[in-house]
Amino acid sequence: MKTILTLCMIYNDTHILLGRKKRGLGTGFWNGFGGHVEDGEAIADAAVREVKEEAGIMPRDVQHRGVLDFEIATHPELLQVHVFSAQEFKGEPRETGEMEPRWFTHREIPFDQMWKDDRYWLPLLLQGNNFEGAFYFKDNDTLVNHVITEIGRN
Repeated sequence: MKTILTLCMIYNDTHILLGRKKRGLGTGFWNGFGGHVEDGEAIADAAVREVKEEAGIMPRDVQHRGVLDFEIATHPELLQVHVFSAQEFKGEPRETGEMEPRWFTHREIPFDQMWKDDRYWLPLLLQGNNFEGAFYFKDNDTLVNHVITEIGRN
């Protein structure tokens, strides 16, 4: 069984907006904003909705950047994450029940407090590249193997 999820990265030339997860899978990790796709909802629409729910902003220029498949030995199903980016948005980021947003410079991205896969694909996204990949985790903290492929520029 496969669960389809979204992840939207909000950034500009010097900074990226990340949120510290307050509950659920990945609690305590810094991450982009995203989650489940509701029945009948387009994946891109789900990405926009999740950013609004989790950070209180409305992304305006959402672009599909890649697909990442995750297999976690302790999780019963495959997770397929559609990664989006946006550089323009309406509103001011605010803390919600799920996330605490904070801007980081590109040089200060807290990879040691993020999912282990982020260090492989996030730099590609920030460089303007699109990608696809697969990541195999023993548990939430142990990345066993991965494959990532660049598939052109944005």
